[in-house]
Amino acid sequence: METDSRLPHIYVHGQPYFPGHNESAGKRKSSRYKKGKKYLRSALTEAAQSVRGSKNYLGALYRRTAGRKGKKKAAIVVAHAMLRIAYYLLTRKEMYVDLGEDYFDKQRQVSIVRHSVRRLENLG
Repeated sequence: METDSRLPHIYVHGQPYFPGHNESAGKRKSSRYKKGKKYLRSALTEAAQSVRGSKNYLGALYRRTAGRKGKKKAAIVVAHAMLRIAYYLLTRKEMYVDLGEDYFDKQRQVSIVRHSVRRLENLG
């Protein structure tokens, strides 16, 4: 199947899950998401909400974000991640490899150990 090389770029960058970038003096200001295509937006949001209980990278991303920003914004973050994954799968023509549910714990393992050692040293 022949695909247009611009196709993934158009699909990802024209969709609603890219927040505007409004920065002044090093401070990030709030901005609204683009409206995008309403049927794709609703399908991605529904798919993102269905992932919340799964034991994979996207489920961990949803739970991690929902704790800080709420369920609706977590769904948008996961939908954006789904679009990015689809973009890279289409451009690189690779199979999807899940990073795993413990991806974020592995990323922070060194900092958690360093922080715990510092707390123990402060206690004596």
